Amino acid sequence: MTRIKCCGMTRVEDALLAARLGADAIGLVFTARSKRQVTLARAREIVAVLPPFVSTVALFMDDEASLVRQVIEEVRPSLLQFHGGEQDEWCAQFGRPFLKAIAMGEGAAALPRLRDYPHATGLLLDGHGFGEAGGSGKAFVWSLLPAGLAQPVILAGGLNPDNVADALHAVHPWAVDVASGVESAPGIKDPDKLAAFIRAVRTTDAA
Repeated sequence: MTRIKCCGMTRVEDALLAARLGADAIGLVFTARSKRQVTLARAREIVAVLPPFVSTVALFMDDEASLVRQVIEEVRPSLLQFHGGEQDEWCAQFGRPFLKAIAMGEGAAALPRLRDYPHATGLLLDGHGFGEAGGSGKAFVWSLLPAGLAQPVILAGGLNPDNVADALHAVHPWAVDVASGVESAPGIKDPDKLAAFIRAVRTTDAA
């Protein structure tokens, strides 16, 4: 079964809805470079009301290690996610499982970076260009991905209720990650789009 992460949560009600609809994880963005940045106080509110077995992922992009440690201490996320130019050893220093986002917007030029993060729990492949923030709604050419990657693949970038089935057939990822594709505005989830996205994933899995 494909796991589903709904990223860029900024409201308690959106996180609860995602959980009720069957999302496996929610993403909380702490980098100031994002339109979906959440405060520590709001993040704690969201985490406090989540039901059991829904993971929380804290996202950073070239942020100070002190911020990462503060989030770990105050929010206690299940996973860390690094979206910038962070190197493998830097990401691993916190002693917590982490995902490393790879910017696939450059096409084949991005492929060597898929081998650069042996300590990562998984690789999140997004459609933006190197150095750009995630959540852009840009897809990449899925056929570029090589077979036999050592780590689980989390597919992101331009996914929405209308194309996620095609993405699953093309890539067969461990998980999918959606943000802008289920929003009415940055950080504000659209209930109908969110429900349609999760339904599309589950229907494709069942088929």
